[in-house]
Amino acid sequence: MSLLDELQQLSSAEDFFELLGVEYDPQVVQVARLHILRRMGQYLRGSEVEGALESADDTELYALCAEHLAQAYADFVASSPIAERLFKVHKEAVAPKPEPNRPFVPLDALTGG
Repeated sequence: MSLLDELQQLSSAEDFFELLGVEYDPQVVQVARLHILRRMGQYLRGSEVEGALESADDTELYALCAEHLAQAYADFVASSPIAERLFKVHKEAVAPKPEPNRPFVPLDALTGG
């Protein structure tokens, strides 16, 4: 089984840290687990675009995944899930809201004039 297959079988953020040998503070992971894993995925997609995943052997792939997990974890040690805004709900929370459509009713329609 390849490392990427093994990663897909993991069920918790802590499992990723354990498998890849990345040290972590459980309190940080408790608050930002989904955000850390999503950011790691973004970093891996960036490596995939650059061709690094395709050309990596198992040792290089392990090191790359561990590096991306550590980098993603560091992002949330220095920041917060709300500040990073990885998920749609967080992005929409600060997006400008369009003005509601307010129908125009002429005064003479109300007065019968």
